[in-house]
Formats: sequence, C-alpha cells, structure tokens
Amino acid sequence: MPKSITKSTMKALVCRVCQKAFSKAEHLRRHERCHTGAKPFVCKECRRPFARQDALARHEKLHNRAAPSKVSQAQSIHESLQSNSLDACPPWESTRPPPDATLPASVTGQGWDSSQSDQNPGLQHETSDLDFSLIWPDSENLFQSIISSDTDQWQMPLGALPFPPIVQDISAMTFGSPNSFDDRGSSIGTIPSGGSHQAVRDVTEMVTSSSSSVTAAIKATSITSVFLDECLHMFFVRFIPTFPILHRATFVFRECTHPLLLNAMALGSLYLGPKDSVAKGEALWRLAHTAIATSWQSLITHRGPYDACKGVQLLITALLGQIYGALAKNRLIRTTSQVFRPLGFFWARHCGMLDTESFSMENLPSPNTSYEEKDHEWRTWAAREIQQRALLAYHILDGLVAQMSGDGTSTRHVANPLSLPSNEAAFDASTADEWLTYMRSERSNQPSFRLVFRSLFPPASSFRPLDYQLSAFALRVVLEGLQSFVSDSDESDLVAVGVPGRSDLRRALAQVHETISMSIHLSAPERLEVLLRWHTICLDTMINSTVLCRHVCSCYGISQHVSGGSRTAKSGFDMATWVNTPDARRALLHAIAIQDIIEQLPRGRAHVVHMPSSLFAAATIYVVFSLAGVATIRLPRTIVWQDALLSQGDLHLGCDGIQPSLGSETRRFVEGQTESSSSLGAIRNLLYEMNSMQKLFRCLISQWGIAHDMEEVVDQWISLCH
Repeated sequence: MPKSITKSTMKALVCRVCQKAFSKAEHLRRHERCHTGAKPFVCKECRRPFARQDALARHEKLHNRAAPSKVSQAQSIHESLQSNSLDACPPWESTRPPPDATLPASVTGQGWDSSQSDQNPGLQHETSDLDFSLIWPDSENLFQSIISSDTDQWQMPLGALPFPPIVQDISAMTFGSPNSFDDRGSSIGTIPSGGSHQAVRDVTEMVTSSSSSVTAAIKATSITSVFLDECLHMFFVRFIPTFPILHRATFVFRECTHPLLLNAMALGSLYLGPKDSVAKGEALWRLAHTAIATSWQSLITHRGPYDACKGVQLLITALLGQIYGALAKNRLIRTTSQVFRPLGFFWARHCGMLDTESFSMENLPSPNTSYEEKDHEWRTWAAREIQQRALLAYHILDGLVAQMSGDGTSTRHVANPLSLPSNEAAFDASTADEWLTYMRSERSNQPSFRLVFRSLFPPASSFRPLDYQLSAFALRVVLEGLQSFVSDSDESDLVAVGVPGRSDLRRALAQVHETISMSIHLSAPERLEVLLRWHTICLDTMINSTVLCRHVCSCYGISQHVSGGSRTAKSGFDMATWVNTPDARRALLHAIAIQDIIEQLPRGRAHVVHMPSSLFAAATIYVVFSLAGVATIRLPRTIVWQDALLSQGDLHLGCDGIQPSLGSETRRFVEGQTESSSSLGAIRNLLYEMNSMQKLFRCLISQWGIAHDMEEVVDQWISLCH
C-alpha cells in the first residue's frame, strides 16, 4: 500500500469530536456512537434500541432463555420481587421488575451474567466485541446499563412498597378481635373508599418521579463509556495514592457492585479537566446515592468472592460517596453526606466487621507453592486489608468532617479495636510473589489502635517516638483520634469525663511529631501530607478554627456556607485581645506552616482530602490578626515545634526529665518578647499572604468544590482588611 494512502486512511480513522485515533473503521463507528447517542440496533422482540451489536446479542439471549409458559414467567417475577438476595437480582438487560426499591438491578444488582463475558478475573478481557481503546473495557457495559435502561425499569413496582398492591374492602375483613371492641374500631369506617389505594399510588408516583429525575440527569450530561473509563483510571492513579483503600492489583471490575463503581468514578471525575466533568460526576454520585438510600437492605447482603463478611462493598461505597459529598461544591450534596456519615459505622457493626479475624501469617504460602494457591491467598489477604482500611478510612473521614463542621465525631475513635494496616510496600505489590516478599518481613502480630492511643497518654509523659512502625495512612488515623479529643473540649479546658485536657493532648501531639520526624518509611510527600494535618489539629488546640470563622463572619455580617451549625465563640471574646496571647502566636506559626507545606507539595500530591480545611483554618488565623491591626509579623529564623506547641505549664506537668528550651527563638516569639531585627528571620505580611492563599483556593476549586465557598469567604475577608 502506498505511503500516501496509509496516511490518509489513518487520518480518516480519527474521531471528529475527541480526536482519538482508531485502527479499524468499525471501532471508530462504534466509538462515535458514544458521542452521538445513536442506537441503531433494535431488538426484534421488544423493540428496545442498543448502541452496540454485542449488547443487543446479549439482550436477545434473554428472550431465547425465557420460558414459553406465562405461568413460569409470572412465577419468575414473583420470586425476583420476594427475594432480598443480590444473587437473585436480574442481569443488566433483564426486563423483569427490579427487586430493589427504585433502581434496576443494572445499578443495584451485582454479579455479571455469564452471557456477557467469560469469568476470567483479569482486567483485560480479550473478546472481539470489546473496545480495546478503553483501559477498563467493562466501562462500556456499565455505560450501556445506565443509558439504555427502559424508564419502566427505574420505577418501583407496587409489590415492593410496604403496602398491599390490592386494597380490599376494609369492612369485610376479619381481624380476629372480639365484637365488643366495635366502638374503638368504628373509626376505620371513616376512611374514604380507595383512600389507601390512592396513598399507594401517590407514593409510587413520588418515587418514580425521583428515580426518573436521576435517570434524566445521567442522560442530560452526555456521559459516555470513554468518560467512565477515564474517571476510573484517574481514581486509581490520582486518588488512591493519597488515600490507599482499594487494591488496584487485585481489583476486578465484574466483582464490584455498581454503586461502588459509580462513586469511584465520581471521585475520579474531579481529576479531569473539562468543565462539564463536575456536572457529570454529580450525576454519577446521585445515581449511586439513590441506589444506596433505596437498596441498602439488599446491598448489605452482598459478599464478594474473597470477603470475610457481608456488606464490605456497601461500606466502601458509602465511604467513597461521603468523601465526594463532604468536599463537593453542591451544598445539598455536602449536607446529605454529613447526615449519612454515621451509617457506615452502624453497617460495619451490624455485619460484624469489627470482629473479623485478620489474615493469619500462618497462611502465607511457601515459595514452592503453586501459582493458583499463591494467588488465592493474595486475594484473600487483599480483601481483609481492604475491609480494614475502609473502616480506618471512615475514622479519618469522620474526624475531618467533625472538624470542618465544628461538631463531635460519630464514634469513639480511641476505642478503635482494629490493628494497624499492613505496610504500604505489601499493599502496593503488583504480583503474588512480590507480595510474599514483603509479607515475610511483616510483624506477626500488629498492635491495635487502642494500644497506640494508650501509648500516647502514659502516666509520665515523654517525647520519644512511638515504638511502632506507622505508615502515613495509620498516622492519619491516629491524628483523627486526637482530633476527636480536641472536638470534645473547649477553649476553657472544660472537657468531658474521660477526655484528656489540652496539656495532655498537646504532649501527645508532640510525641506524634517526633514519630513523623523520625520515621524512615515515609516518603517526602507523605511526610508533608501528614504534617499538614498535624499542624491543623495543633492549631485547633489553641482555638477552634471553625468556631473562630463563624465568629468573624458573624461580627462583620458575612454569609458563609463552609460549615453549618450555630456554635460561635464564647461571649466576651475579643479578637484584638486574643492576637496578643501566646496561644494566638502559636496558632499563627502553625498557620504559616500549613501555607508553606501546601506550596511545597508536588503537583501530583497536592490534593489530599484534608487540604481545603487546613488552608481555610490558616486563612482564618491570618484574617483575625489582620483585622486586629497586626498585619506584619517577623518570624523566628528556625522554629522548634515543641516550643510552638507546648507552654511552660505543659512541659512541667507530668513530664519526667524534660528540660524546656527557654532560650529558643520560638519560645521568645511565643511569649511576645521584643527582639532585635538581626536575631529574627523573615517578615511576613499577612494581607499579602492571604492574596496568595486566595490563588491556592482557586487551584483547589477544580479538585474539591468546597474550596469555592471557602474562596468566596476569603475574598470578603480580604476586602475587609483593605
């Protein structure tokens, strides 16, 4: 073939919409239908259209399987409605009424029909009808299940409602009660005829309307299989490295519930560039949320092939959805996420996840074991590890949302009975043999977090690093446990019974800082991410930044939607007086450190989930100093963080052998001692720094939508200071 013809052919096989190249014209035509929404393949039996020939072929097999007898068809429908098991859910293209409230089995049902593919657990399924341009070829099937669903499939059948579908004449019913109670039952006759039936119809229409609006939103956003594929890819390469809760190496698309996939894709959409990605991500989140809200009773019975108990994927689905919701731009989604936050802990206790035995090191295969056995044990270990990390991640999210909202946590963090997660090298292993190599060096018995917290509050305090190998993920769990203590106290140190005082908390935080500093297992980005959260919690031991933000906005009539609630600063609080206290100067040092860390983080790691709240806490301290007339600060040349955290009273109370560094620049700065210009470091203009912070918030907006509301508040604060 001449070279010119080859070039022109290649040029012709490029999508006109997204400029994606294809090797075959058939693949190009199939891809373009993702953009146009065309469905040229129509079922001869039910006239249902499909975008792909293979999807139609799978659908037609269901007609061929259908029993010719109407009686058997009715029995099949009845059995699907009565079953609460996900195993009884119809496959994606089934036209039977769904067993789950409002959503079809194509979204709430889990399990893949054998006609759709072979059962190969690999990520790439070499079938001729799959689009090999997708990283996750099954994204096309998920896309078809969402877009191609008939409207009737999204409606709740009357039999699924908690009311009888056929209402009989109430006066003719016999309840087995004595006739002597007729005077008490006479009110039954006052119900208008057909009233109950009308109520059932009204409820059905309400649920149908809600479900239809979710489906319409999906179709209106022009979601394609390519978009779903990109989202899942970005979820694993961007989100998971900063929040390691799913195991990419053993991840199997077909073994995941669809709501879990939808929430993972919604999070992945936050890392995409196009402006419409936000609307598409919200549509995916709403679809997954509707599935959870209406079908959690069925989802909680699902158990993956390697799961230790039921409900694990429901927990992960809720976790991913609440992470997305907690930091979303949409305020209704944020509120919904906060309302549903405690449910994860309830579901975990209900399913016995807290009592599940961890993977036994005795089950580690020997080097001579067959590949199949190694692979089985690897996947069993990964399932246990994912379950444990999902629960630990719930603690991280719970503490973060509690701090952002100014409320208490949903559970008692320091009573956490879970053991430390396995080391990250083992979790990141891509093969069973590589996993075995790391696991052989793992400790046989990992301590529990409850034991770690006890180590942070010994009878005689010390500042030695904790005697545990804590990963960045584990350190974040520990920090949120300390944050839960901070949220249970107030600035007057009037804490609840059993909660340590501020001095004890600060000493525990100092011990955690030593652990972070001395750890050789943390990468540079991981160390910065953990220190970012550490500084934020330390700042809140000086003053509750959420309450302080509300106080500033209340004093100057500024409307803010960052945090709900009505708790404000204690009566008589004066900002001008507070900025001249040692605690205020300590809080300022931590705020400056927060800004510096965010500016140091590499681009690929600059979007951890606690970054927006940390930056906003720092901005709150900056504006209070600026409004009080302290706009310029000369900082110490070097900062000793023990002195920036602990007061003299903290050092002398219960600390054996601790000598306070009375002569440090940090100590003199905190105490407000006047220094000559030659003995101190750089000068910071806090108003200028707020301008820089505003730019950081604008960068975060594309990632975490809540930064939009934060940036609006900061913009008004800057206007006040000019």
